[in-house]
Amino acid sequence: VQLQASGGGLVETGGSLRLSCAASGSIYAISAMAWYCRAPGKQRELVARTVSGGREDYAMSVRGRFTIARDNAKNTVYLQMDTLKPEDTAVYLCNVQARTSPTSIWRDYWGQGTLVTVSS
Repeated sequence: VQLQASGGGLVETGGSLRLSCAASGSIYAISAMAWYCRAPGKQRELVARTVSGGREDYAMSVRGRFTIARDNAKNTVYLQMDTLKPEDTAVYLCNVQARTSPTSIWRDYWGQGTLVTVSS
C-alpha cells in the first residue's frame, strides 16, 4: 500500500490549504484515515482522523478550522485547513489503517509528508 500526499505549500496567516492523500496498491479495505503533523522540534501528533462509520476526531488546536473528509471510492483522504496560523507550520503526514486481504491483519501505512508553512 502506498500513500501519496499533496497540497502543502506556503500561505499567509488566515489563509487556506487543502491537503490530499491517495492510497493505492493492494488494498482490500480501509478503516481509519488520518492526518498527523510534525512541527520543528516537536513529536508527531494527531491532527484529525476519520473512521469507517463517519466518526471524526480532531486535535483541540484545529477544531473549527480544519475539516477531514474521505472519498472511499478513491481511497483518498482530504484535510481542508482554514484560518491557518503560524503555529500550524509543520510537515503533515497521512496515515491509513488498511488490510490487503480478508484474512490479513490491519496495518498502519504512512505517506511521505507534505510541508505546510504559514507566514506571519
